Amino acid sequence: MLRIYLREAERLVLRDNSEIDIIENNATEAAAPVLWYDLVSPTPEESRHVEQALQLSIPTRDEMEEIELSARLYQEDGAEFMTLTALTNLDNGEPTKTPITFILKGATLVTVRYAEPKPFVAFVHRALRVNAQAYGCGEEVMIGVIESIVDRMADVLERIGNEIDGISREVFRSKASPSTKKTQDLQSLIEHLGQKGDFLSGVRESLVSISRLVAYHAALETPQRKPSKEVRQRVKMVQRDASSLGDHAAFLSGKVNFLLDATLGLINLEQNQIIKIFTVASVVFLPPTLVASVYGMNFESMPELRWDIGYPWAMMLMVASAALPFLYFKRRGWL
Repeated sequence: MLRIYLREAERLVLRDNSEIDIIENNATEAAAPVLWYDLVSPTPEESRHVEQALQLSIPTRDEMEEIELSARLYQEDGAEFMTLTALTNLDNGEPTKTPITFILKGATLVTVRYAEPKPFVAFVHRALRVNAQAYGCGEEVMIGVIESIVDRMADVLERIGNEIDGISREVFRSKASPSTKKTQDLQSLIEHLGQKGDFLSGVRESLVSISRLVAYHAALETPQRKPSKEVRQRVKMVQRDASSLGDHAAFLSGKVNFLLDATLGLINLEQNQIIKIFTVASVVFLPPTLVASVYGMNFESMPELRWDIGYPWAMMLMVASAALPFLYFKRRGWL
């Protein structure tokens, strides 16, 4: 899909026929300056149309997914090619990484993507309002999109932080519960913590890619491209926001690791408690076993065998030998 946004009175306007068949005649297309070509899972014909309009080469999906710095941030055909890693499906707990390429040539921006992240939808919704912010060039549009992505990351980190706080309260809750049920709950919490850890790893990777992209773009100021003071300030603000969010994501990752260690420690304590109970039980029943073994022996001279109270005496002795250790362990708090 190809969406074409025009500039009319410093505003962003979606061309009516941008989501239908591509018009090959550029003269009919250029009723107003094209500010932004948005390629979403483009077909070869759509990519070819943009390449011919701007005289550049659109990178393929395989090229966008390469992790080498030279493949993500470079200049070619008089244009800047910058690729970052974005996350989609952030609301269902199963985020997916997807590359997004920004191409700046002159005052025109080209975005190439194979997903529909919410920040793009939110940015377009704001930019097309009647009283929306003015956009005079593609660079301003790119900064606006990246700001929207960073804002989305901030919301996600806030949500994850609240969820981790809830897990922390669950791990260190003081109310008593059966050992088996509590161990099962802790095992479930480990799974949730693992999911949060993977989530945070994806967020940190995305924030790092944004920081690299913005730093690269800011370092490419040339006499031919002199951004306004406002744009420079917005670029610096995006850099600071991405850096601070990266630090916050690292803090949350450390908290997840701490909770994982604490949860595993609590599970070990529960398991040790169960082993202790078995050990104490074996010690408690050892004296009765000894008594039963003694009276189970066949001696030629065993006066107790002729007692009328011999059997009750043996039973009472076994109960007493079991009760005394039990009471002792109970008093020491071992049970």
